[in-house]
Amino acid sequence: MDGVRLSIVVPVKDEVDNLWPLVEACRAGLGELYRRAEIILVDDGSTDGSLARMQELAAEDAAVRWVQFERNCGQSAALDAGFKAARGELVAMIDADLQNDPADLPAMVAVIDAGECDCVCGIRQKRMDSWVRRISSRIGNGTRNWLTHETIKDVGCSIRVFRRELVAKIKMFKGMHRFLPTLLRLEGARIEQIPVRHHPRTRGKTKYGIHNRLWSGLRDIFAVRWMQARHIDYRIKAQSEPREQSH
Repeated sequence: MDGVRLSIVVPVKDEVDNLWPLVEACRAGLGELYRRAEIILVDDGSTDGSLARMQELAAEDAAVRWVQFERNCGQSAALDAGFKAARGELVAMIDADLQNDPADLPAMVAVIDAGECDCVCGIRQKRMDSWVRRISSRIGNGTRNWLTHETIKDVGCSIRVFRRELVAKIKMFKGMHRFLPTLLRLEGARIEQIPVRHHPRTRGKTKYGIHNRLWSGLRDIFAVRWMQARHIDYRIKAQSEPREQSH
């Protein structure tokens, strides 16, 4: 495919029943944009047949590509691999569980095309999650923003779009996918946030767990805070031009 406009990166861990509906949702939701889009499915050590389903989809639709890990490496690694494989001018990220809606992507792309920003983050409206998950998310969101001096309203929302040249500058670490807007801002990105839809999970099992994210989340926050404090930021005012040396 030449002239790819949008690369949609999808980390996949045991989501075999969601993959076909996800591709269908992208095809329907993107409209004409789908003609210049690619979907990069990254298999993060699935054991439920997800890889075989990815390969079937790629055989049927030239817009679908797949990447397979040797073992489970985590969501940040899956996103990093997808970002590196992306060919689009813009890169989107979205989870495979269909709780976020690919139909929101054209509006997010339009915000960037209008020249207003370099990264668009979603803000989930009418969240279809349990009250425990909503409360823990609100607490986690507030803590991250407080410690990193950020203003991201919905850090946990997985649907985002950004310019590929900016995300290419970022060195990913475990857990860093939750802080992508902050890391992009360090590279000079302008961030916008818009409302997006949210749906209940109807297939597969959630990988979300309060206890398995609490301590790792705090560690990640302090790692990002360190990056912010040690970030090198300079602009060259002037410099001499190189000259041929005489011998």
